[in-house]
Amino acid sequence: MFERIMIITKPETRRRERMRSPRGGVRAAAVWRGFLCGLLFEVGAMGAGTDLVVYGGTAAGVMAAVQARRMGKSVVIVCPDRHLGGLSSGGLGFTDTGNKAVIGGLAREFYHRVWRHYDKPDAWIWQKKEAYGNKGQGTPAIDGAQRTMWIFEPHVAERIFEDFVREHEIPVHRGEWLDRTRGVAKQGARVASITTLSGRTFAGRMFIDATYEGDLMAAAGVSYHVGREARSVYDEQWNGVQTGVLHHRHHFGVLSQPISPYVVPGDPRSGVLPRISSAPPGEYGQGDRRVQAYCYRVCLSDHPDNRIPFPRPAGYDPGQYELLARIFDAGWRETFDKFDPIPNRKTDTNNHGPMSTDNIGQNYDYPEASYERRREILEEHENYQKGWFYFIANDARVPAEVRERMRRWGLAADEFKDNGGWPHQIYVREARRMIGHSVMTENELLKKRPTPDSVGMGSYTIDSHNVQRYITPEGQVQNEGDIGVPTKGPYAIAYGALVPKRGQAENLLVPVCVSSSHIAFGSIRMEPVFMILGQSAATAAALALDGAVAVQDVPYPKLRERLLGDGQILDAGSPQ
Repeated sequence: MFERIMIITKPETRRRERMRSPRGGVRAAAVWRGFLCGLLFEVGAMGAGTDLVVYGGTAAGVMAAVQARRMGKSVVIVCPDRHLGGLSSGGLGFTDTGNKAVIGGLAREFYHRVWRHYDKPDAWIWQKKEAYGNKGQGTPAIDGAQRTMWIFEPHVAERIFEDFVREHEIPVHRGEWLDRTRGVAKQGARVASITTLSGRTFAGRMFIDATYEGDLMAAAGVSYHVGREARSVYDEQWNGVQTGVLHHRHHFGVLSQPISPYVVPGDPRSGVLPRISSAPPGEYGQGDRRVQAYCYRVCLSDHPDNRIPFPRPAGYDPGQYELLARIFDAGWRETFDKFDPIPNRKTDTNNHGPMSTDNIGQNYDYPEASYERRREILEEHENYQKGWFYFIANDARVPAEVRERMRRWGLAADEFKDNGGWPHQIYVREARRMIGHSVMTENELLKKRPTPDSVGMGSYTIDSHNVQRYITPEGQVQNEGDIGVPTKGPYAIAYGALVPKRGQAENLLVPVCVSSSHIAFGSIRMEPVFMILGQSAATAAALALDGAVAVQDVPYPKLRERLLGDGQILDAGSPQ
């Protein structure tokens, strides 16, 4: 019996009463047949009988849908997004790859299509191809031997994702937000349908949650975690609060002098500067509900004909950036170190330094917040980041050479044209994480424990951005939570990390909010890996349909055989 109760409107009730009337006769039967036909048509149009419903238009969602079609299954993408590709088309064009040799299957096909695009002379509008050269990540951006390219403009990625769905004739229902309260209908342990806030219902035999937030997973009653686990939960070294651990250069220890967190330096009675928490950071190794910082991966241009100067944001308050002014006063000059170059004189601009584009501490309630609250958080992040650029380009406290250099940049006018050049997708580095059949931890990534039933590989550094900015016992400001720990080479990701615990949802797979600890997710969360896991999840869904089994019971030998046949890299010995 459906757990979600369907409400019948009054006109429909009256129509049913008329059809029950003894005097209705033949006319009542005809009306009833017409009603049933209309209902079947409406439900059919919404996806009844669809083999796979993918919720989320991220890169993982697109790859899952493509794989399902290639395996002969019917599929539909239902997504809140207007633009396909998630962060891959939302500004993250300087791909975090790790070891490229373990990126196979549809993910590698995506990067091959990027190469094909930039191999054409007309792709180079604002810059000559020779001027761009082989920039990026310490390795050639253009790999002639394998015909792949790993660095690209946002609109190029979006076009490729659109090509994928067009070529495979995949219906995409955009702007459809899951009704997170009453929108998941279940029959026992199976999801039967999802309903969006617009009132549309999409029924299916299998479901994939490809969102960054894990909204479908949570609404379906699947176990999950938000925040950092204590070190003791999974016997990990790098999880939990990491006070005193200073990796990378995104902390105040890189400065030549300590920075006071107080309005009047050294005087706690004067109050605390904006963007600094006065709450205790927590005990080392302790778990908490804090989430690593988000930012927009903004695409900038320094071409005069393709540059939108940084505007003064509405409600701009330079006082919000007093801490940044003190950082400059301390001699910091690394503002442009993560203006990573992508083709056509543009950047993928990422966080770098003690106070940068990451809006530390302002996203803790985002994972489980209502849609309205999430919009507030997104607006706050956008205003903060726009103000950060404007402050550096205009405020007299910023060193003149830094101001002048920043004013040469602006938003790329030919990107995100329907949003004034601003990305449509924030970098949700972490939200909910499923607690599934298997849990990936740092122990698997660091080869302390074996990983069963590989469905793909990761290789990027275990990487968490800062989680909080706090006041030390010495009365200084410091960041906490930024971790960078290399893995011991590529590592396998378990099939069990994509499926819920037995009995919770037997026809749902989760390739983005995978079952992992906070610190393990810091490496798994890369866009190529999400593409890989999206393909693997759809493969498992198709095999579960063929075998009429729950996703927890898909025979791994069959799954492995199909994944290898489709070009996935599952271990160091996989064919490439």
